[in-house]
Amino acid sequence: MIEKLIAKIQKTQAPIVVGLDPMMNYIPEQIQKKAFGEFGETLEGAAEAIWQYNKAIVDAVADLVPAVKPQIAMYEQFGIEGLKAFKKTVDYCKEKDLVVIGDVKRGDIGSTSAAYAAGHLGRVQVGSKSYAAFNEDFATVNPYLGSDGIKPFIDVCREEKKGLFILVKTSNPSSGEFQDRIIDGRPLYEWVGQQVAKWGEDCMGETYSYIGAVVGATYPEMGKTLRRIMPKSFILVPGYGAQGGKGADLVHFFNEDGLGAIVNSSRGIIAAYKQEKYAKFGAEHFAEASRAAVLDMKEDIKTALESR
Repeated sequence: MIEKLIAKIQKTQAPIVVGLDPMMNYIPEQIQKKAFGEFGETLEGAAEAIWQYNKAIVDAVADLVPAVKPQIAMYEQFGIEGLKAFKKTVDYCKEKDLVVIGDVKRGDIGSTSAAYAAGHLGRVQVGSKSYAAFNEDFATVNPYLGSDGIKPFIDVCREEKKGLFILVKTSNPSSGEFQDRIIDGRPLYEWVGQQVAKWGEDCMGETYSYIGAVVGATYPEMGKTLRRIMPKSFILVPGYGAQGGKGADLVHFFNEDGLGAIVNSSRGIIAAYKQEKYAKFGAEHFAEASRAAVLDMKEDIKTALESR
């Protein structure tokens, strides 16, 4: 799957992943009204609104980007109906030939970790049959429990030719409370990055490993260090746009071949119509605003990489 991701990045010339992280206050009134008219102001109604919102955005940007990243918590908050919307979104994106990164941030050990891996990336056995449940192409994983928590995911990735993005240095302001702690003379995030590179050595595609890392755009200098520590790991870079990251902050995340990173923007794209810059589109044309935001992001990253 890492080869497909690279091929699609090269084809679109857009190392961008759209975070499909819907909140009800992002969803235009006309979509909510229609969904509630059909299902009432219920969890099912909310899930229908989310699905229709996602579908419109995916239709608008699918030809521009290689990948999407649905954040499962935004769906789980609506219970089973929300998870159904998550699954419909994943399936629809795959129909559009988009690479799907399941932002699930799982982290456990033993049979529990194996079950998470099977549910999101692998297959589950039901009698004489097996099924791919959520069937994402990549998943985000928390390494806090060590190799015991990662190995079951790696095993499934080998079987299914899928991939991981392991949390190394996250974009949130308080990430340093633990991640920046000095351990034997180096910050913890460097030790984690070193371990990601080690795991990745045994899981190589043609040029990059399918074991990648999450490193926030809000910490460009740390990204520079981690790029050096993990030369063959693809880096998923959150924090662009709404969290403050800019194209100029991203150059160190990429290798000299122009690859090695894919940058996430969530509400900066899916709720673009709420920004002053794209207000002219209005709520009625929210998906067109999302498309415009993707094009602007693509140009911002391109300009930054060309000027480095």
